[in-house]
Amino acid sequence: MTQNIKLMMLSGVRETGKNMFAAQVGNEIFVFDAGLMYPDSSLLGIDIVIPDLDFFKDYADQIKGIFLTHGHADAIGALPYILRDYDLPIYGSKLTIALAKITVQRENKRYKKHLFHVIDAHSVLHFDNATLSFFSTTHSIPDSLGVDLSTAAGEIVYTGHFKFDPSSRPGYRTDMVRLAEISQKGVLALLCDSSNSEAAYSSASERDIETYVDNVFQSHEGRIIVAAKVSNVTRMQQIINAAARSERKVVLTGRDVNKIVQTMIKLGYLKVPKDLLVHEKELKEIPAAKTVILETGRMGEPLQSLQRMANNRHRSIKIVPGDLVFIATTPSHAVETMVAQTSDMIYRAGGSVVQLGLEKHISGHATGRDLQLLIATLKPKYLFPVLGEYRSMDVLKHLAVETGMNKSDIYLAANGEAYGYDKGRFYRTDPVPGEATMIDGSGVGDVGNIVLRDREVLSDDGIFIAVVTIDRRKKIIYPPKVATRGFVYIKENKPLMNKAEETVVEAIKNNFSHKKFDWTELKSDIRHDLERMLYKETGRRPVVMPVVMEINQNRHRAAVKRSQKKRRAASSR
Repeated sequence: MTQNIKLMMLSGVRETGKNMFAAQVGNEIFVFDAGLMYPDSSLLGIDIVIPDLDFFKDYADQIKGIFLTHGHADAIGALPYILRDYDLPIYGSKLTIALAKITVQRENKRYKKHLFHVIDAHSVLHFDNATLSFFSTTHSIPDSLGVDLSTAAGEIVYTGHFKFDPSSRPGYRTDMVRLAEISQKGVLALLCDSSNSEAAYSSASERDIETYVDNVFQSHEGRIIVAAKVSNVTRMQQIINAAARSERKVVLTGRDVNKIVQTMIKLGYLKVPKDLLVHEKELKEIPAAKTVILETGRMGEPLQSLQRMANNRHRSIKIVPGDLVFIATTPSHAVETMVAQTSDMIYRAGGSVVQLGLEKHISGHATGRDLQLLIATLKPKYLFPVLGEYRSMDVLKHLAVETGMNKSDIYLAANGEAYGYDKGRFYRTDPVPGEATMIDGSGVGDVGNIVLRDREVLSDDGIFIAVVTIDRRKKIIYPPKVATRGFVYIKENKPLMNKAEETVVEAIKNNFSHKKFDWTELKSDIRHDLERMLYKETGRRPVVMPVVMEINQNRHRAAVKRSQKKRRAASSR
């Protein structure tokens, strides 16, 4: 039986974060993950980035559900913005759904609880054209799942984030038996995590890491401040265990951390001894040597919170001599500079820093060897490296070739690309929405490339404002006034300011003498002439903002006469 099969790369390829992919079988679409990405320094003022929401505008009536692989922000962070406008079923494991509800409720005061459905590794969901089942995977958060979409043409497997760690605890182990069963059915396409493909050697086991964390806690005599991601349940448990064994109390700081931790405790995913957690208000009553500050930061990113502690700008915690800051998260390449800056601030404040990532090779993602083992186990006919930057995807391609795959059967896709399946091969077909949607405050998608370009110019060369009042009869009523921020120091550049005012006058006169009165053209002429003059004089290009105000001359004269009359009457009294 022939089915219309299409794989859609909505987001999450050639980048790290905002994972979202879709598979269409017949007239049914299945969406895998709906994540966000934290912006780098080039996205000035942007809070988060999510996938293109236009996809849901175009295909919402065909979508059978969004199937989540795990509870990290890169897999669930876009849900609040999708569910504002579209009532789509959400499927995930017990912990994943609990965290997804917290994420949605954080941004949307009201949400429809009936849209959330809990599944597990044994669940099988039957649809008209396909069947979905799941398999357990190892990641830094329990209840992580991979997805197997069964079609008439073969299995389509999406790994989500995963790794192999035979020493991992129950709830974290990749189900190798299940992978072998899927392989027996015949895997048509594998959408595989490539983010750690460059790693040539295995990550340290979680048991080794737990022993190391214990040693850090036992060997330090002062207060310990731990920077971690609350969504990394494995690391959270290790920190709690180490605190308990070293007889320390733990204070939780960070946005939503208490709600998330309490949820994980309630569901049984986090084991916390009684009376271990204390409130910030109790810190004064506990000796520093018996204290652990667990900082997760805004949206799970703790570095900025550490900087505020070092600069005495945090709401309750200040780093003091004798403090040890234990960075228990592995920062991405994009924030390595920020890590170095943060460490410098901590040392200046009198503290010291230990980075787990420098002492141990840790990752929640499959190494090159792990990926080759997966490919050898599943034996996919076609491979789509996903969940990684281009170089990582390319490395996975070469690793797959080493296992015996043909280069022509491996596709290095880009966001927005779609691949149809016909006559035994995948081919590129019509694209789908794949642009990034930027979230700035409460605004969704209202900041585009033009706004970002203006912000970049403002950050580089500042802004230059020229204000002038004119009469529609082509007269300048009040001479122009200029002001600037972030461009030059006005008091030391009076000649430049005077020349700018003269340039505005000349631009207006030239416009009045050659053109019909038009607001847009007049502002454009002022802006153009000012930009050219300022660049000639300074070699810089600030954002030039002309403000042209119109006044009715007859009304102006009448107002002046009334004012003069009042002053004469007042002086005669």
